[in-house]
Amino acid sequence: MNKKSILVVLFSFTTLFISAQKKPNVIIIYTDDQGSVDLTSYGATDLVTPNMDIIVNSGTRFTQFYASPICSPSRATLLTGKNPQRAGVPGNIPSVPVTPKGLSGEQYTMAEMFKDADYQTVHIGKWHLGDQAGMLPNEQGFDYSFGHHVGCIDNFSHFYYWRGPNRHDLYRNGEEVFYDGQFFPELMLKEAKAFLDNKEDKPFFMFYAMNSPHYPYQGTPEWLAYYQEKGVAYPRDLYAAFLSTHDEIIGELFDKLEALDLMDNTIIVFQSDNGHSTEERAHHGGGSAGPYRGAKQCLFEGGIRVPAAISWKGEIPKGEVRAQFAVNADWMPTLAELCGIKLDTRDLDGKSLVPIISNAKKETLHGEGYCWQYNDMWVARKGKWKLIGNPFDTGNRELKFNVDRWLVNLEKDPGETTNLAAVNPEVVAELEGVYHKWLETNKR
Repeated sequence: MNKKSILVVLFSFTTLFISAQKKPNVIIIYTDDQGSVDLTSYGATDLVTPNMDIIVNSGTRFTQFYASPICSPSRATLLTGKNPQRAGVPGNIPSVPVTPKGLSGEQYTMAEMFKDADYQTVHIGKWHLGDQAGMLPNEQGFDYSFGHHVGCIDNFSHFYYWRGPNRHDLYRNGEEVFYDGQFFPELMLKEAKAFLDNKEDKPFFMFYAMNSPHYPYQGTPEWLAYYQEKGVAYPRDLYAAFLSTHDEIIGELFDKLEALDLMDNTIIVFQSDNGHSTEERAHHGGGSAGPYRGAKQCLFEGGIRVPAAISWKGEIPKGEVRAQFAVNADWMPTLAELCGIKLDTRDLDGKSLVPIISNAKKETLHGEGYCWQYNDMWVARKGKWKLIGNPFDTGNRELKFNVDRWLVNLEKDPGETTNLAAVNPEVVAELEGVYHKWLETNKR
């Protein structure tokens, strides 16, 4: 189904949360390579994250929330409500000019959904969904865009260095701009504030896509000194300094919203795009998956289980926790329902989380099962059971598996330490069936 065939109209009546006369603003704060438990509100005892914790504690926090294991597929799923294969972005988009790859203009995005509902739409930060014609933010529903198009940049030179040719990568509405020496997270904040100061008299949707704490770890000297004085070991100290730096930036964004009297009628979604990195450029670590196995680039829990929360003052009760299985494809239909936008969801993999937000006893909306595939590794999840095909653990890159099926009971073994495949062949067969059925309509 292409974007022209999807009907998006405003409800003409009052919904559970919102009347058509006063639609809420929406901000999605999407962090980059933030570990599964790397927030004080998620159990971290060595981090300072008060502003991200405000989002988590002022609304509904999810404890079984999942994304993709790497950057581009996660963003594609968020913005389309489809899994990466159906969104056409099964892996990372190359960061050099090659045969065009990226999110097709035929996909209907969340930005287009909001724009069709008469919202002003703005993208600030990282894109990583293609830098060829037809794939850029302004061509995917965003009225305004500022940030970098490829996977990561140095935060001061704004160059992508890690695969030649080196290239400068900073753009405003598709036009290259230069701010050599200025700290990119602060540039993001400056752009967001300017937008808020000059926004139109209509609701807005802001995709605030941070590139932190993704490598290169470039936190402020003050935060680095703080963590080193606390005895936080390398490379955790580098990662933590960058994380607290970006937490401060988020706090300044909130201060601006408060100053403009916008906070009360703004829905804020917070999520990490995937688990923490153990790549060489990330000093082989720094982030934490806590009790979970794995990291970015694999389908163990530490690669795909991420911190996620939604808040809306006066509408979503604060301090709520939901353990139901949910995925980032769910945000698009969730926000449509909360904002009174009628969205044709028949072609989406995501489901509105409003019933779960409203009722702690509501069962997961993905009870029929859910699948992921990244390179040769795949997962079929249904209820407490998770079957992993061709397992690979980026949390321990030296470990080699001698089996091609790894079955775990997540209720009893969230760390995925014990393979139960041999003693539960019927469960393996059932989940293989779920996966093969999924493959029929989700080819890589």
